[in-house]
Amino acid sequence: MEVINVIGKPCPIPVIEAKKALRGTEAGTNVRLLVDNDIARQNLEKMARGMGCPFEYEPQGDGTILVTLTAVAPEGTPEARNDLVIGIGRNVMGSGNDELGGILIKAFIYALTELDTPPATILFFNSGVYLTAEGSAVLGDLKTLEGKGTSISSCGTCLDFYQLRERLAVGTVTNMYAIASAMGSTGKLINL
Repeated sequence: MEVINVIGKPCPIPVIEAKKALRGTEAGTNVRLLVDNDIARQNLEKMARGMGCPFEYEPQGDGTILVTLTAVAPEGTPEARNDLVIGIGRNVMGSGNDELGGILIKAFIYALTELDTPPATILFFNSGVYLTAEGSAVLGDLKTLEGKGTSISSCGTCLDFYQLRERLAVGTVTNMYAIASAMGSTGKLINL
């Protein structure tokens, strides 16, 4: 049986690779991954628990961990879209170290591309508009999301403030009323 090697891969890559392998896999079939740290093992275990997949792991002699997930029959087909709205108000994720925050926002946006159901809308405001402008490290992922039907909008006032309107590379320009309306009318809002 093939083992997916995710040694050295940062979060969330091991989980994403496991989900890809489980998609379309016949119920009862094992998917095996090789990880090199216990955090990756724990993340895979949480994912498996959330999906209802049996989960086992076995430490290997070289310090790696062999994880085995057993595919289960899907409970139903997810909706083609949902009403999830994500507001991103900074070009980094969280507070503290901006270098780490840049790594985290890049990983978060990449992870969104791998969701079975992408968000309906992503709204960028304040320094978050840097993520939609030329030179952004996440442009490819944002374009992937847009191609999957996600509406991407950047605050026009914010683009003007940072002198980025002419450098907007993905999505459309919006205003604060439209941002407030989208956030207020959804049942699912993530505001970073």
